[in-house]
Amino acid sequence: MADTKIEKVCVIGAGTMGAGIAAQVANAGVPVLLLDILPKDGDNRNAVAEGAVKKMLKTDPAPFMSKSAARLVETGNIEDHLDKVAECDWVVEAIIERLDIKQSLYEKLEKVRKPGTAVSSNTSTIPLAQLTDGRSDEFKQDFLITHFFNPPRYMRLIEIVAGPQSDAGTVAMVRDFVDRKMGKTVVDAEDSPGFIANRIGTFWIQQAVNAAFDQGLSVEEADEIAGRPMGVPKTGVFGLVDLVGIDLMPHLMESLTSTLPKDDPYQKIARTEPIVEAMIKEGYTGRKGLGGFYRMNKDGGKRVKEAKDLKSGEYRAAARPGIVRGPAQKDLKALISAKGKVGDYAWAILGPTLSYAASIVPEATKTVVGVDDAMKLGYNWKAGPFEMIDKIGAAHLVERLKADGLPVSSILEQVGDKSFYRVENGKRQFFGTDGEYHDVERPEGVLLLEDIKLSAEPLLKNGSAALWDVGDGVVALEFTGKMNALDEAVMKLIQQAIPLVKKDYKALVVYNEGSNFSAGANLGLAIFAMNIAAWSEVEKQVKTGQDAYKALKYAPFPVVSAPFGLALGGGCEILLHSDAIQAHAETYTGLVETGVGIIPGWGGCGEMLSRWMANPRHPKGPMPAVSKAFELISTATVAKSAHEAKEHGFLRKDDQVTMNRDRLLYDAKQRALALVDGYEAPEKPEYRLPGPAGKAALKLAVDSFRKQGKATPHDETVASELAHVLTGGDTDVTELVTEDHMLKLERESFMRLARNPKSQARVEHMLETGKPLRN
Repeated sequence: MADTKIEKVCVIGAGTMGAGIAAQVANAGVPVLLLDILPKDGDNRNAVAEGAVKKMLKTDPAPFMSKSAARLVETGNIEDHLDKVAECDWVVEAIIERLDIKQSLYEKLEKVRKPGTAVSSNTSTIPLAQLTDGRSDEFKQDFLITHFFNPPRYMRLIEIVAGPQSDAGTVAMVRDFVDRKMGKTVVDAEDSPGFIANRIGTFWIQQAVNAAFDQGLSVEEADEIAGRPMGVPKTGVFGLVDLVGIDLMPHLMESLTSTLPKDDPYQKIARTEPIVEAMIKEGYTGRKGLGGFYRMNKDGGKRVKEAKDLKSGEYRAAARPGIVRGPAQKDLKALISAKGKVGDYAWAILGPTLSYAASIVPEATKTVVGVDDAMKLGYNWKAGPFEMIDKIGAAHLVERLKADGLPVSSILEQVGDKSFYRVENGKRQFFGTDGEYHDVERPEGVLLLEDIKLSAEPLLKNGSAALWDVGDGVVALEFTGKMNALDEAVMKLIQQAIPLVKKDYKALVVYNEGSNFSAGANLGLAIFAMNIAAWSEVEKQVKTGQDAYKALKYAPFPVVSAPFGLALGGGCEILLHSDAIQAHAETYTGLVETGVGIIPGWGGCGEMLSRWMANPRHPKGPMPAVSKAFELISTATVAKSAHEAKEHGFLRKDDQVTMNRDRLLYDAKQRALALVDGYEAPEKPEYRLPGPAGKAALKLAVDSFRKQGKATPHDETVASELAHVLTGGDTDVTELVTEDHMLKLERESFMRLARNPKSQARVEHMLETGKPLRN
């Protein structure tokens, strides 16, 4: 079985989760068969599955990384098309959480699937042993649980449960597919109720809601304490319940209380509040309903945020309590030790939750790493429970648990005054249930900068960037500033890196492990210079960036950029200057400068022209490429995935995509090494551009948008400067425009806009609010 490849998948169940799983398979470029029951009425027997695909094409955030991926989804129904399962290598069951219905489906599947086809359930509550009860040994060998998290495209966690009879090769085949193709981090779970993340997560939410009612806190106070200071989503607990649906909570409670042992600590805290029951009954189920613990209401034509009063059950204007102050904002031990309601509430949540998390090792998963990964990836916690315990101090936690009569698990007793994680000989290690430390193992093909840093010093470093040796003659350029914003220090390090790499190394990868690749140029520095009219300093910043990116582009070695998350403005421009791009699938890139009243200043205009002029599917001649680049830049278009970035030309056709974020550096490094032999820097481009005639044509289009109310007066000013650059200034199609002339045009237009008070207002507004100003 281990050599078998998954070339087609069948998903049975076209609800939100099943359809989302099918979409992610399609995002991986793999055909998928999506089946569901017959509709209650109508002649279209495939209406349920077809409807799910149509809905996903309109959903935001989008389940599909590109609308073209939907073509890989074949729809059908269980009555007419179950025999098509024989074409598939893996069947994912994602139907209603009822054991009898699932078992009935498995009986039918056993008759139609080919030998060796993996079958898995997306259940989050029913034990594997019950699911396969009554099935043949052959079926049990190919069966496992694959518990995805919603939405499947964006949530990286998958919990896999293998049974005692599950074939190791079949499990390995599915593991490899969900890891490399679907981009998931696999956490191995035991066959216990709720598995890992939902078991701890449900306990945590229940404990937080209970304590807020018991201690008389407002929902805003509770969310301020139990949000960012704890390193959990900024929504806090009540905001999170609104997001996932208040009506989901009773179902989770019923599921866990019916499957967990009677002496499990969750059984003691499971309860509902009359106010919450009334909310569900009246349709106040959160963001998907009429509102939840929070809602947006209109007052005098303005949208006002309101919060539910937990005593009266009425809505009132939401407040910003501001009660978490000082070290408690960032220090977990200080938070649970704070005097008054802040410390009391924080401890009421964290004490029992961390105690509970420690108690389910090894019952729910064999290691503390499994628990931490599950909560970080499944619930977006910044630190897992055992990482939190290390911040507090295990001995201190045990002392407080005992003082409050809360249970202390054997692993907490075992670790004593040591920590659950340590670094030994440059390796991160975890404390095991055997009382020994073990290396944290990475899967083959996973290379992380955080691991390299444990035993290495940077080759170069300043306040905004660093250069690291990542092995095999490849170095990684890392941005390190806030939001990985780009400034003069980054450009200086690029210029320093080039001779070093040329002398001692083979290739360079642009990569980091922040929340985003780069949000673009440091606008704070730019507006400071603008406000004091230091125009020579502003122009210097533009010229320094142009020179650094140009030096990188023509360096005598391959440069591969490895973006993920946001890669905007200057962060997009460095991609455009690279020899190749190895992008994480979830890369959101674009030249967004017009949103702050300027144009791309670090070579982005010329690079986008080059991309579209070289595109074999695009019409030839100067104007089509100019029009396309103008459209993308003037509207600040951002690709919503790496696949969409190819469609917009931010990535080339042969640029590659990595689905699993943890594999990005390794893949980029391999891509760079593949370019080393016979490498030659690119030739300098020359452009034939339409000049003033082309600019006039673009101006007509902008005039039309302004008349329709789609463009503001200052949009028109910015677009005019952009058109001037893209059409080559005062030239015509008989002349050749050099790259250096394009850069000069770009600088001049950038500076004219930088001096414009309306552009300055846009930059300031973006820095203050994070939103574009429409002036």
